[in-house]
Amino acid sequence: MKNEILSRIQKKFPLVAKPFQVIAEELGIREDEVLDILQKEKNDGIIRQTSAIFDTRRLGYESSLVAFKVAEENMKKAVDIINSHPGISHNYERNHDFNIWFTLGVPPDSKLGLEKTVDIIAEMAQADSYIMLPTLKLFKINVKLNVTGNDSKKESVKKVIHKDVKLTSLHHEVIRLAQYDINMVREPFAEIIEKLSIDYDTFFNILNELQEAGIMRRFASILNHRKAGFNANAMVVWEVDEDNGKEIGEKAAAFSAVSHCYLRPKYENWPYNLFTMVHGKTTEETNSIIDEMAKEIPSRSHMPLYSSREFKKVRIEYFTPAAREWEDKYGK
Repeated sequence: MKNEILSRIQKKFPLVAKPFQVIAEELGIREDEVLDILQKEKNDGIIRQTSAIFDTRRLGYESSLVAFKVAEENMKKAVDIINSHPGISHNYERNHDFNIWFTLGVPPDSKLGLEKTVDIIAEMAQADSYIMLPTLKLFKINVKLNVTGNDSKKESVKKVIHKDVKLTSLHHEVIRLAQYDINMVREPFAEIIEKLSIDYDTFFNILNELQEAGIMRRFASILNHRKAGFNANAMVVWEVDEDNGKEIGEKAAAFSAVSHCYLRPKYENWPYNLFTMVHGKTTEETNSIIDEMAKEIPSRSHMPLYSSREFKKVRIEYFTPAAREWEDKYGK
């Protein structure tokens, strides 16, 4: 039953006043059983966070994956410097000459902008070289671990046409509060609507509006991969024909073990332009999935980059003063 609940809350969390009651009714158990199971999973670190998941770029942020080449003796200092920026959400050591990989987002009102911010971080971290790998085309972003073992190997990736929405101050307040982890209680949204002095219908209507606009990807739980048993997670990079990149990317995204799939730029020292995150419980399982993908993905070459260390994995806190404070301190 635990795995069925974890599977359910990764896919689509019920946006109602009493979401755990809805889950309990679907599974034919009591609400307090659902809450007890989820609280234990949260205490054990298997559930990282349950909250709204926003699209950084549709909020007006500039973002990019960045790879640094850093000497081993400078590693600790470099990691501390990189992690100090509030726009760093993920930071890993990977098995390549480009050994530090992180994602960075800067807010719409950034005085420095994305490239200048990376320049400053690279100089402070004493990076020997670096490449910026912004998203050129997004095919899939959906972290949903197959905890039940029942998911099929392939899945359809829906193409969504987003509606336009004019963000009001109330939208921004909902975004600011809904980005944080909820408590495992019967009415987890009660605190938010009390702070905003609105009713449930208004709150959920705004969340649904944000989702229809593509600003909120979904409201869901994110699991800790390793603690959930997925110990072999590889960023697989592929050198594919740019003219056929869209078709190839869609093929790669269809694999259910792939949580993220993007086209990114090539460089003279970096020929790989298709990026896929592949999740498995063992290295053998993940490599087997990669081999299956390689049979369907026409590429000149591909390479799995496993993470040897996780330095940071958090959500960016949107519309807070932290980024401005960092720029005031380190901007030149």
